[in-house]
Amino acid sequence: MADQDIPTLYQWLGGIDALNRLTTRFYEHVKDDPLLAPIFAHMGADHPAHVAAFLAEVMGGPTRYSEQHGGHPHMIQQHLNRHLTQAQRRRWVSLLLETADELSMPEDPEFRSALVGYLEWGSRLAVINSQPGATVDQDAPMPKWGWGEVKGPYRG
Repeated sequence: MADQDIPTLYQWLGGIDALNRLTTRFYEHVKDDPLLAPIFAHMGADHPAHVAAFLAEVMGGPTRYSEQHGGHPHMIQQHLNRHLTQAQRRRWVSLLLETADELSMPEDPEFRSALVGYLEWGSRLAVINSQPGATVDQDAPMPKWGWGEVKGPYRG
């Protein structure tokens, strides 16, 4: 099968509509989660859509997040000085995966492996960037996640 015949993770999961459903439902759960609710207590109503747009771009979809919000440097900026813990990170990942199950997102091992890989990588980066002294590289490229590998400047 030629590379052009292989769908992106974005296409495989159902595009922006599926991601918007995921992030909307996920942040509904976050509001009731004792570990995560305080972190997102002042979250704007547009936060789920911003996260959906970011995930879309990372997974091979449209570049709307970069065009409208400033790409990866902007996402890093959102985490500065938040002092996130490993417990919060683990809960964020597990709750997002539970929400994906709840919404019957694709369950095939290849997709779930790629999703878990990105969530682990991205959430660990968020924790690192939330600690005192972290700074934003204004040239940080947007990560591009694929089927079992990172594409772009991070790897490959």
